[in-house]
Amino acid sequence: MGRPKTSASEAHALRGAVTVKDFPRCAQAEANPAPAWLSARAWAELLAMRRLERLREFAESVPKDIDRYKAIFDSPQPHREPLSEPWQSRLDGFQRLLLLRALRPDKLTEGLQDWLSRMLGPRFVEPQATDVATMFKDASAAIPLVFVLSTGTDPAQELFSFADKMRMSKRLGVISLGQGQGPRAERMLLQAVEEGSWVFFQNCHLAPSWMPRLEQLLEGVTEDTAHRDFRIWLTSTPSPAFPVAILQASSKMTVEPPRGVKANLQRAFMSQLGAFEDFFNSEHSKALPFRRLALSLTLFHAIVLERRKFGALGFNIPYEFTEGDLRICLSQLRMFLLEYHDVPVKVGKSSGGRAGFLAILILW
Repeated sequence: MGRPKTSASEAHALRGAVTVKDFPRCAQAEANPAPAWLSARAWAELLAMRRLERLREFAESVPKDIDRYKAIFDSPQPHREPLSEPWQSRLDGFQRLLLLRALRPDKLTEGLQDWLSRMLGPRFVEPQATDVATMFKDASAAIPLVFVLSTGTDPAQELFSFADKMRMSKRLGVISLGQGQGPRAERMLLQAVEEGSWVFFQNCHLAPSWMPRLEQLLEGVTEDTAHRDFRIWLTSTPSPAFPVAILQASSKMTVEPPRGVKANLQRAFMSQLGAFEDFFNSEHSKALPFRRLALSLTLFHAIVLERRKFGALGFNIPYEFTEGDLRICLSQLRMFLLEYHDVPVKVGKSSGGRAGFLAILILW
């Protein structure tokens, strides 16, 4: 509907049409106009673009305007730098990705995200919040609900909030599976099937030996044999030990960690601050300090999470910071604000900044 069509040859070029073996041949075909900053690989990529019918003229013009492309190469946001005319008007977003792949492949992912956001909308590139209510509608007493976890994610708080909303919080049994928890979990499951309560089995990947027994138990749970209010919630990372039959019969949701400081902040505000909503929006004298300090704390947490992409955090052993760490620190922040007459900056800094996060780093 009015969108420029991407040719198959351009799509193939974006996936990588040039190999290391092509570098010497490309160098012989035409000398690199800027070897000081333009690598042999990048120059080979630019020469390969001349094979594309709609990009041949553009690729041939690059050496004539090499200073402009040097500016794009040096830019902190090369995927958003404008091109010289007439190419700024003539090339579409996908064709510019080919130039980005040649000059700055490290920014290709961000360029793709911008392009997808323009073509399909931002919701296709921004992490979505866990929608437990929608997942619940697709389930029944005979259909388990499975959260497929990624590193650093934990949907427990969203489930607890949803159970409270559905007035099932007092009828929700929770077990973190592991060694020796199988018999206890089996008793809880059989009781829940009969009474119509919910069970929440966390970390199924940590109990591989009990998974076949869980599969047998759930095979016997049908709409006729189970109470209509019964629900079973499971969390697991991708694991070969998790029963395929349960996956096929379940309602599934993949829980991915947010990417970027902004996305981490949004996730924190949507999933964590809801528990403090009444106090957050109240006229209490400490509500304003709490809002300001909560923003600082969630921002600090978002930065800590984002820095994981540079490697594991922790002085002694790696530690995966989770939403539970932030939730504890927010609870401590509210408690100290209510206990002290003045805002306890030093106490809050020591508790949240050192005990809450830095102490975790050194495994206090």
